[in-house]
Amino acid sequence: MGQATRLAVAVLLGATPASAAGLTATDLMKLARLSDAQVSPDGRTVVYTASQPNLAANNSNSDLWVVPLAGGEPRRLTNHPTADSRPRWSPDGKVIGFLSRRDGAQQVYSVEPGGGEPRQLTQVESGVTSFLWISPERLLIVSDVYPECQGRKPPAAAVVCNKQKTEQAGKPSTARVYDELLYRHWDTWEDGKRTHLLVVGTDNGDALDLTLGNRDVPPFNLSGPDDFAVSPDGREVVFARNDDAQPALSTNADLFVVPVAGGPERKLPASPGYDGSPQYSPDGKSIAFRSQARAGYEADRWRLMVYDRASGDVRELTAGFADHVETFAWSPDSGTLYFTAGVNARNPVFAVSAAGGAVRLVSQGTFGDLSIGGDGKFLATTIVSLTHPPEIVRIGVDGAAPTRLTRANDALLHPFGLRDGESVTYTGSAGKTVQAWIVRPPAFDPAKKYPLLVLIHGGPQGVWNDSWTFRWNAQVFAAAGYVVFAPNPRGSTGWGQEFVDDVNRDWGGRAYEDVMKGTDFAEALPYVDKGRTLAAGASYGGYLVNWIAGHTDRFRALVSHDGIFDLQSMSGSTEELWFTDWEFGGPFWDHPDVYAKHNPAAFVKNFKTPTLVIHGEQDHRVPLEQGLGMFTALQRKGVPSRLVVFPDENHWVLKPANSVRWYQEVLAWLGKYATAAP
Repeated sequence: MGQATRLAVAVLLGATPASAAGLTATDLMKLARLSDAQVSPDGRTVVYTASQPNLAANNSNSDLWVVPLAGGEPRRLTNHPTADSRPRWSPDGKVIGFLSRRDGAQQVYSVEPGGGEPRQLTQVESGVTSFLWISPERLLIVSDVYPECQGRKPPAAAVVCNKQKTEQAGKPSTARVYDELLYRHWDTWEDGKRTHLLVVGTDNGDALDLTLGNRDVPPFNLSGPDDFAVSPDGREVVFARNDDAQPALSTNADLFVVPVAGGPERKLPASPGYDGSPQYSPDGKSIAFRSQARAGYEADRWRLMVYDRASGDVRELTAGFADHVETFAWSPDSGTLYFTAGVNARNPVFAVSAAGGAVRLVSQGTFGDLSIGGDGKFLATTIVSLTHPPEIVRIGVDGAAPTRLTRANDALLHPFGLRDGESVTYTGSAGKTVQAWIVRPPAFDPAKKYPLLVLIHGGPQGVWNDSWTFRWNAQVFAAAGYVVFAPNPRGSTGWGQEFVDDVNRDWGGRAYEDVMKGTDFAEALPYVDKGRTLAAGASYGGYLVNWIAGHTDRFRALVSHDGIFDLQSMSGSTEELWFTDWEFGGPFWDHPDVYAKHNPAAFVKNFKTPTLVIHGEQDHRVPLEQGLGMFTALQRKGVPSRLVVFPDENHWVLKPANSVRWYQEVLAWLGKYATAAP
């Protein structure tokens, strides 16, 4: 991004001159978190979700807001002590459906865009986790059900069966018993239920299960667009499902279509990897979707594909595009697809003709989900940067500069004088160029010397974008007096798939060297105090911290959050086994040399650096035992160390009070060693 573009984004997001004020974790909890902008069918109004943390209650609450797409004052649409989320316009635009637990189990409600008392649309015994409109009178909902109860006649029999099995669960014994993988996932133990798609009327009528069987539809999706969609005429549903014999070893979801009225499903042409995120074109002739070509590789390049419903042909629209397609939206005339993609540490908006052709840049920046309506001249989305959390913007599809529609956090952030991140490049392993972000303290003085904090992202196929995060906020660390250096080493997305693949089966190799060369680069900056360098990371970043502990003592202190300590035990206790299989070539008994070569546990004898170990007890991705093993090794080696465990958190620390405590622990640990005598 050129200087002119950086300045434009800074102005758009309300960047302010530097001041001595320091942003803290408590301040983060005062900021509204905007997301899920949805344009009305007539293109006049945007509805979105605004979430507000509550430190005292240690939770967050979200409500719906609306703002004119042409600009104007945002207006709160709902105001309830329980969270309202996932706003979706009815096809006729007369009401907005949303999810809420205001009367018990989460259900679908509706509210008129002008306001008023919401009306409950569903009363599904098993609750509703997501939904789409089929018509003003019918909904497609996602619900967790016992598969053996589904398909019973009359439909009420399925309701009774699900209720009885739910009431009987855990009585009288609380034992969990499993005969196959996947027995737990992300932060939840499997309980015999499966996620299914059901059709229900808005009059609380009987539910029709469209996806009978012992599979999850849609499959687990940590992030990304919906894996289900409804045809414009309301007659058909498309969805993703993984039918492989062992889901714990497979990323091969395929797409299927089924009549809304029920009946036989039909499988669409498939790739060996994941096919998902389907969206019908507004004219109903095509289905666009994202696809990965390689089986078992969750970080393979996401391609944008189009399926012709008449001919059955599938073609890729991004064959010449090097990076991952993330979110996308059809133009109202079905002629163009707009999409975001991670490129050079940002998420610009691109466009490509549905008939094929060159991809063109629409708008530079870091954008979120896309929504379009009306005459198709404008997109609604969120924009974010290193100096500002998401705000709702309007983007002209002709390339006109984004226009802010909300300023929910401007007044709160103004006093802190947050400094823009500087994008720099340096030479990494094997002579490849590596990008990194530098974030300086608010009252930065180039004549002074500052301690250096190196932040290492997770993944390993991840990225530090020009974006705001509430979990690892560079501005909070900078405000504490650090020059923050956030490199994007080998494995990072946004510089082509070869750069991503370079970390495969080489976790402690080129990526580690990239981070070390980046640290050399940052320590050579005239305002960095080379003797006061620290490092912190989570997930794969935590792995690299653990690896660093056994390979160098150049850092004064380390922070390892949910980091992998022992690759062999990790491969037998993580839930998504395809991950370790891909990264290390298969199970450890078939490739012991690869696991041993890159295993932090094999280098405990070299541990010297004081290390803070943090872990979530509900983390099934990188299980708690990894953090316990790291801490135990440090303690037995006599290395200064501290263990912080959050019993009610998973791979992420999400609860407001826990988040504040996390920052307090991390900053206290870093500060103790940054200020200590060498």
